[in-house]
Amino acid sequence: MPYEIYLKKGEQRRIAAGHPWVYANEVSRIEGKDKNGSLATVRSFDGQYLGRGYINHASKILVRIFLRGSEEDGKELYHARIHAANSFRQSLGCGNCYRAVFAEADDLPALIVDRYGDYLCVQFLSLGVHLRKKMITQALVEEFAPKGIFERSDAAVRKKEGLPEETGVLYGEVPDRVEIEENGLIMSVDLRRGQKTGYFLDQRENRLAVRRYACGDVLDCFCNSGGFSMNAAARADHVTALDASEFALENVRLNAARNGFSNVETVCGDAFELLRAYRAQGKRFDLVILDPPAFCKSAAEAPDALKGYADINLLGLKLVKPGGFLVTCSCSHFVTFQMFRKMLTEAAERAGRRVQCVEMRSQGPDHPALLSADETLYLKFFVLRVL
Repeated sequence: MPYEIYLKKGEQRRIAAGHPWVYANEVSRIEGKDKNGSLATVRSFDGQYLGRGYINHASKILVRIFLRGSEEDGKELYHARIHAANSFRQSLGCGNCYRAVFAEADDLPALIVDRYGDYLCVQFLSLGVHLRKKMITQALVEEFAPKGIFERSDAAVRKKEGLPEETGVLYGEVPDRVEIEENGLIMSVDLRRGQKTGYFLDQRENRLAVRRYACGDVLDCFCNSGGFSMNAAARADHVTALDASEFALENVRLNAARNGFSNVETVCGDAFELLRAYRAQGKRFDLVILDPPAFCKSAAEAPDALKGYADINLLGLKLVKPGGFLVTCSCSHFVTFQMFRKMLTEAAERAGRRVQCVEMRSQGPDHPALLSADETLYLKFFVLRVL
């Protein structure tokens, strides 16, 4: 008999509003019995139907709802939803490089599909989609007719689902690197070893926005493979690309050469230490870019993360020339826009600098956020003019 999940009194409101996650501590009782990873029906305390999703007893997220009506689970449903998600991106003019499926936001919880030209890079981040990997892969082949599909299910969140990290070719052949065009630039993407699925597609529009502020000397901290650095180099006199990973900096140099930029310098080291060293040396920049990795992975870590953000932004503000710009980001959804903005205000006060907020942005439109699920709105991008 399939699982029937009954919530505690009052817990149905968030789910009824469209949030897809049912936490184990919100459940009053479970009826029926089936395999872990099977389809479970979720009901309110009094039996009102709320939806169906895959159950995982090993996870704090007991059920991930993706069926709200009488739809049938199977390849046809996956293909239809993948097609709908992809068609939306195409209508935006995303070209052939974008996030084609953004998990919960596209009613396909825990499934990530990124398109890099003729290749797809995918993540199966829950037990439910992991068990349906073959079926989903077939649906992707039918929709995109790619030359190859590479799996990058090497995210730490898989451990919370009781799953091992996995990577490998799922379909066709996949080269070590693929070249994409972004904002008129050629970027080389390492699908096998690059961060996440190889490249941070969510910052594409933000990287283009940086160009209008790029002039003189630019410092790009946590530069990864150089997306911001390349866009800045298109206008600036000199760009210093800083990262703790020599592998990342190899990609920066490769991308700089591929685009004919001779004004990009790479520096390997800890951003906090190097920014303090630049300060001691009296160096100043016309534009400082801070795009660090997430400083927290849970709500409990948010206070400490804000201290880290405050420290790095204080250092960044002190290095900006009068009239110059600080571009600063956070990719942790546990640090909200309000929390991040308040931290920036306090950092500016500590730095003794008057600051204008010129732009506030988030992830690109190929990463849509559900209003009913704060977790899907995660990227904060601020452009500050330092007076």
